[in-house]
Amino acid sequence: MERRTVLRAAVLSAGAAAFSGSLWRQAAAYPALPGPSPYGALQAADANGIRLPAGFTSRVIARSSQQVSGTGYTWHGAPDGGACFADGTGWIYVSNAELSGGQGGASAVKFNSAAQITGAYSVLSGTQRNCAGGATPWNTWLSCEETDTGHVHETDPWGVNPAVQRAAMGRFNHEAAAADPVRKVIYLTEDKTDGRFYRFVPATWGDLSSGSLQVLKEAGGTLSWATVPDPDGSPTATRYQVSGAKVFNGGEGCHYRADICYFTTKGDNRVWAYHAANNTLAVVYDDNVGGAPLTGVDNVTAAAVGDLYVAEDGGNMEICIITPSDVVAPFLRITGQSSSEITGPAFNPAGNRLYFSSQRGTSGSSSGGITYEVTGPFRNSL
Repeated sequence: MERRTVLRAAVLSAGAAAFSGSLWRQAAAYPALPGPSPYGALQAADANGIRLPAGFTSRVIARSSQQVSGTGYTWHGAPDGGACFADGTGWIYVSNAELSGGQGGASAVKFNSAAQITGAYSVLSGTQRNCAGGATPWNTWLSCEETDTGHVHETDPWGVNPAVQRAAMGRFNHEAAAADPVRKVIYLTEDKTDGRFYRFVPATWGDLSSGSLQVLKEAGGTLSWATVPDPDGSPTATRYQVSGAKVFNGGEGCHYRADICYFTTKGDNRVWAYHAANNTLAVVYDDNVGGAPLTGVDNVTAAAVGDLYVAEDGGNMEICIITPSDVVAPFLRITGQSSSEITGPAFNPAGNRLYFSSQRGTSGSSSGGITYEVTGPFRNSL
């Protein structure tokens, strides 16, 4: 309890008080602590080996190395980050392939209004270790390469327009991206033990072909953004080019909502909130506090009501929920897949279906990935 009090005070002094009136109405209560889930306890594992709250069901959408049901398309290995896009009365789920040797890329599954699969296809191929990424307001998917010289590739979820490498967004160990339409920037995380937190400022919003890459700095407790002189990372690695750049231990997923960019750092098992309007930073969740259940924080998304859903890379294969009242609790758990990780959580446009993958499935191999859908009474009010 004493450590919890100290950490809460530290977070508050770092700027959490600036969150009052935002999505997190009780920001002074950071970090989130264990408590009862709004969905209740997890039930016994279903036929797919997933433990869910009462009223929720799961189904398998695709399996790596196998054709997607009703299509002739073979689903990619090592499914990772993903997002959903509205498609008339249906939607599309896009998923990355975190494979090396030029076998990376991204694929899509198309659904009609009844959630029936109507197609599957590639939207990106021939790239390296496409880990996470992010959706843009103009309905493209940014697929990020997790290598030291990785690029961001802008892809078309409908598979009509060819993917485009966005060199201006920098070369580094890219992880995830999140678009901020208010400030007209794209936030970017870096998966290194001494990684940085970036934002890309396009010359023209909606066109990522040119612009400035900036990195977050901290001096005397004050945050600022500085332009990276040489975004291609040669000869000096991108993260080392700006003195005073703030260090984050293993940047993973990020998600923007209501003036806040939430992002995770796996090295210290934290979920952060960058409040863009106030230029402040706070720790939403820290697994060193209060015996909280979430470990191996990775990909993150949010429901319309404001709940965060954070996937585990390791841990006990859970997706945990963090509520706006600062309660963290398991939402689901995949059993029998301890050699895998959960990736790519994303809601369909209606917010009543959650998609995600087990990257290596029951086999522990990249060829054994499984992509799921969970349906149920997701809450639409607090």
